[in-house]
Amino acid sequence: MSQTVFASPFVGRDEELARLSGVLERAREGEARAVLVAGDAGVGKTRVLDEAAARAARAGTTVLTGHCVDLGDIGLPYLPFTEILGVLAADERFAPVLAAHPVVDRLLGAGPDAERDAGGRLPLFEGMAGLLADLSRATPLLLVLEDLHWADQSSRDLLRFLLSRGLLQRPAGGAPAHRLAILASYRADDLHRRHPLRPLLAELVRLPAVDRLDLRPLEDAEVTRLVRSLEARPLPETTVRRIVERAEGNAFYAQELLAATDTEAGGVPSGLADVLLIRVEQLSETAQQVLRTAAVAGRRVEHDLLRDAMGLAEEELESALREAVGRQLLVPGAGDTYAFRHALAREAVYADLLPGERSRLHGTFARLLAGRGRRAETAAERAHHYRESHDTAEALAASLEAADHAQRVGAPAEELHHLEVALDLWAAVDAAARPSGEGSDRVTLMLRASAAAAHAGESHRAVSLTRAALAGIGQDADDELGARVRYTLAGTLLYVDSLAAAFSYSSEALAMIPADPPSPTWVWAAATHVLAARQVGENATALSVARRALSMAERLDLADARADLLISLANMEGGGRRSPEARALLEEAHELARRAGNAPVEMRALFSLAIGCYEAGDLEECLPWLTEGLDRARRAGLLSSPYPLEMRYLHLLVLCTLGRWDECARTAAGDLAVLPAAGGFVVGPALYVALARGEAEEAVGRARALAEGRFDWMATMVASVVLTDAAAQRGDAEEAVARVRSAVEALTDEAGRAPDVTVRLVALALAAVADAAATARTGGDEPAVRRWSDVAGELLESARTVAVHGRTGGPQGPEGRAWLARAEAEVARATRGPDAQAWEKAVAAFGYGEVYELARCRLRYAEALLAEGRREEAAGEARAARETAVRLGAVPLRERLDALIRRGRFADGPAGPRDLSFALTAREQDVLRLLGLGRSNRQIGEELFISGKTASVHVSNILAKLSAASRTEAVAIAYREGLLVREG
Repeated sequence: MSQTVFASPFVGRDEELARLSGVLERAREGEARAVLVAGDAGVGKTRVLDEAAARAARAGTTVLTGHCVDLGDIGLPYLPFTEILGVLAADERFAPVLAAHPVVDRLLGAGPDAERDAGGRLPLFEGMAGLLADLSRATPLLLVLEDLHWADQSSRDLLRFLLSRGLLQRPAGGAPAHRLAILASYRADDLHRRHPLRPLLAELVRLPAVDRLDLRPLEDAEVTRLVRSLEARPLPETTVRRIVERAEGNAFYAQELLAATDTEAGGVPSGLADVLLIRVEQLSETAQQVLRTAAVAGRRVEHDLLRDAMGLAEEELESALREAVGRQLLVPGAGDTYAFRHALAREAVYADLLPGERSRLHGTFARLLAGRGRRAETAAERAHHYRESHDTAEALAASLEAADHAQRVGAPAEELHHLEVALDLWAAVDAAARPSGEGSDRVTLMLRASAAAAHAGESHRAVSLTRAALAGIGQDADDELGARVRYTLAGTLLYVDSLAAAFSYSSEALAMIPADPPSPTWVWAAATHVLAARQVGENATALSVARRALSMAERLDLADARADLLISLANMEGGGRRSPEARALLEEAHELARRAGNAPVEMRALFSLAIGCYEAGDLEECLPWLTEGLDRARRAGLLSSPYPLEMRYLHLLVLCTLGRWDECARTAAGDLAVLPAAGGFVVGPALYVALARGEAEEAVGRARALAEGRFDWMATMVASVVLTDAAAQRGDAEEAVARVRSAVEALTDEAGRAPDVTVRLVALALAAVADAAATARTGGDEPAVRRWSDVAGELLESARTVAVHGRTGGPQGPEGRAWLARAEAEVARATRGPDAQAWEKAVAAFGYGEVYELARCRLRYAEALLAEGRREEAAGEARAARETAVRLGAVPLRERLDALIRRGRFADGPAGPRDLSFALTAREQDVLRLLGLGRSNRQIGEELFISGKTASVHVSNILAKLSAASRTEAVAIAYREGLLVREG
């Protein structure tokens, strides 16, 4: 029978579908069963049933679907069964079976006379049961009944008869079994306490052949996959995250919100609001007023606060609440509170209020909260209600209270929000009504908001706020305030790579106040000037000012300023932060900042220690500093500030480099949930892993989304790495080269210094260039060979320049040298063919700990060795690389190595072990890897997004191919034969 065709993919219901598939399979074998599928409106019941029905139809099952329709109190009797019989009557294949049960013809003409007497229904019910039994003997049969919450009384009675009177039991006397399954859905959130379906459900679930399946809301990751699959264009991470947060696991809500992204500035899309308000309008007027009042309070409201705001007697309020809870619009919570079942329902109710009604209720809540005492934890709530009730003076005072509270608890994003609200209200409040005291002027508030923005990761907002503070300084402002504003602006400009402007403002700040007598303002202005001077290449100036400022900081006993200046000197002097001397200075700075309680400077010290270890090739030593730094940032509420973001990226990069890919992907997913707006800092290394594992489409799509919108250095860098490597893997040399050139141009700073990542990008693109040159050489196209050789030489020259003189002015460390060695080997391949000696150098260079790139270079090394006839050496390199590719799950690399092993016949001969890998499919090798980690079939299914049953089939195939009697023996064989490699 016809099935609905969905444009969207089937996402996130593998476990539920596996259960239904099991029921259908057992039904085909003669074990009749029914499943009652429950879930909220929009959660995906129809989608699951249609997917199950489609699979059943492909397996040869006849699928019949009947729908219940909301026709109010007067419904059409037997409507879903009438629909099913109409489909049967239109199909001549079923004419003989229908003819054998003429009594069911009454349903085809069902009307008011169809149930004139209760006694006449028994033959009808028995006839329907007989019809279905005979159909199930002729063909496996699936009955799908949708929306039972709208079923009429007659349909409910017939369903009760069919499920409880033998249709689901094996016939006696050796009669053929019923090859029948019944799947029926209903909305759980529509079943209020007096709903007529409730007693029937309670009766049916007690039957041994009836199961219940509750469809949970989708996980955030599943909604993310759904949203991205529904939109052809790449979506920004912030847009996706906002949809996921608001949808709360409801697929229909997610699709409606996505459809409204281009047309709605905010609020609930009108079509969705109409759907949500229908259920509200079914309540009594008092219950509706309770919901409207609760919507003004927020997502959650205390019982006593709601009672006082409503002015209702306790009994009347409880009756209205019981009605709202019974209709599942509100849910009781801890602490005698009530919350809207779904945030979008609250938004829809709130948007439906009249403006005057909304303002009056906000004022009521503001006064009630203020009457309870001005507690700091209620300041944000009071500020919101005062603002919405247009009491600007009280809103300003409460907003500043809320900002103070957010600062104390380490919540910079919330502090910024409250400060910006206060700044917006400032001009609307009379000067006499504004807060007084130190730090209560508009310029100081802007500086404080700028600091909060920087700590919250809103660098561009920090710049805007500081510029506004500079514009707000009056002619009579003292020089010290002017200097503070200017060096603060310089610091914020450094965050957005406006280096020349930062140097200009830091120079002005330093010139505005004298160095003598010593002052903290001059020391901090000098510390900022050191950073800016170094960024524009004024290293001599930076060193001179840093040493002078350090001496002054020691005289004034400014421990945190001393720490900041020591960090700058460690980065500039001697061998830079990679040297042992620099590490000693950085550890001293870390301790000074820790004792002074200056978390931002402490973050800078910890990041410098970590990146110094990374640049020296000490990857394992890098991790403890990163762990400490991120933990400190978490406790200080600074996870979104610049240095913790850098540490987060570096942490993921180290995990990726060391080959701890599963840990990298898990950590990135967790980080993205905490910091959805962190962009490239969080998703970068996870995209490198996804691309290496063969998930190119997803990696490229997310990389392109990263590169959209306002320029972001880290997002551009990450996107460039992914897109260049993806183009190279596709063999698209033109695009790979274009990506490198555009990336280097975009990432080059104002002083004309190319980014350090240039070397990596060049090496990635040269892989495609060398392939293109090799193809041209094989085809005898000498002009193309010369062209690609020239391109290779040009790219290599730019990589060498950066490797020798990076952004810090000195040569790059082990990572940069390794990428340069790979680039040189690729150029040799482009100009004269495979060069084993060049690839041997690249393999050695990546031995510092870069697991995946080492394996990629070993592949090229093996190819070069084979070309020189050194077959046994080539076989050894290929097998070593393949072990790494299998362990990492790097499918494209493993497939290329398999092709090389076949081409070189490395599995032949006495030296080679038996190669069982070719007997396993790519999916079976993925399953084998998880078997080696001790995963159950269900866990394997979850990790590979397949059903547990499918995973079981793969496991059985693996056992057969490896001649193993058990999972344990299969894993042992896999380790012995090199199909699995133990980590470490």
